[in-house]
Amino acid sequence: MNTRRPEMADIVRTHHNEFLARWNPVLSREQRKALRDIRDCRTAALGGRVQQCDQCGHRVILYNSCRNRHCPKCQATARARWLAERETELLPVPYFHVVFTLPSQIGRLALQNPKLIYGILFRTAAVTLLQTAADPRLLGAHIGFLAVLHTWGQNLHLHPHLHCVVPGGGISLDGSRWIGCRKSSFFLPVRVLSHRFRKSFLRALRRAFRKGILRFHGEMKSLSDPAAFQALCDQTAAIDWVVHVKPPFGGSRRVLKYLARYSHRVAISNHRLRALQSGRVSFEWKDYAHRTRRKLMTLDAVEFLRRFLLHVLPTGLVRIRQFGFLANRVRKSKLDLCRTLLAAPQPAAHSDSESGEVNENTQRCPICKLGRLLLVEFIAVALMPVPDTS
Repeated sequence: MNTRRPEMADIVRTHHNEFLARWNPVLSREQRKALRDIRDCRTAALGGRVQQCDQCGHRVILYNSCRNRHCPKCQATARARWLAERETELLPVPYFHVVFTLPSQIGRLALQNPKLIYGILFRTAAVTLLQTAADPRLLGAHIGFLAVLHTWGQNLHLHPHLHCVVPGGGISLDGSRWIGCRKSSFFLPVRVLSHRFRKSFLRALRRAFRKGILRFHGEMKSLSDPAAFQALCDQTAAIDWVVHVKPPFGGSRRVLKYLARYSHRVAISNHRLRALQSGRVSFEWKDYAHRTRRKLMTLDAVEFLRRFLLHVLPTGLVRIRQFGFLANRVRKSKLDLCRTLLAAPQPAAHSDSESGEVNENTQRCPICKLGRLLLVEFIAVALMPVPDTS
């Protein structure tokens, strides 16, 4: 009996044509490309290379990966390299995990305006954190943080939110000292963050509407009417927006574990998939409404692929961003200042081997355990018929 669990690529290959027959006219270029890349990842369709042991002659065929940021198979190497870079930026202070979530009424606008809505989400969450932390009545400091965009919930429905990993403190407004959080279990007041986030986001959204850069068609076409759009803004202004601040965690290992958990995730990983049978996909999910209980959900394969593709981002949309004293243009100088104020040593540089990178031409032979696998041949891209998804 074959007990092998399916992978995302298996689902795409099996139901690729069926899915396109129903949804191809409304797919974006990026969604079509994601389907092709996931389908072809690490197969002859993308070519590859042959390695041979210099002792026993054992040969290994390695097909190329697609490197699509939405492919579940292609994130490990990028994550390892990215985490090694982040490790050199860690400070010896507690870290907080802050989550900003868009209400569903606003989040659905991202289906037709992803770059605009997600751009506003990043900017307004950043302004909220930076300005609230700088308030002398609260922390009174310049902070820095990293934000990662996730657009999905456990059931693959649209659920846009930002995960922010924030050092517990910042540089005093005059730059003379480090100001740590006043309580070990406190960062910034959640109600203040929620109120300011909601106000800032809706102000930016109304500005975008006045400029005529929001798109509405299909089921959302009615929102192009100013009265209907204003009613949406009024409705969401009257509810609480979810901002969650989790208790602090400290130590470089804990921080890196958090970053690894959130940084390079895709909408669903292969290890959550359980079965692909009779045109239906079963996968594991956590029901946060019932104490994070693990449950099994089964969907029609075409519906499963539709939900997955909701989370394919437009080309050029950066989903991991850094702000405050971690912003790209000031990061080095500001981190040097932070370490000086904290009397902390400079981080040690990491070699390629420490960051998880391996020279593929010098891997140990898995058969004789003595020789090295050396590159002996490239495999050309397979000249095979590929279904048209354009």
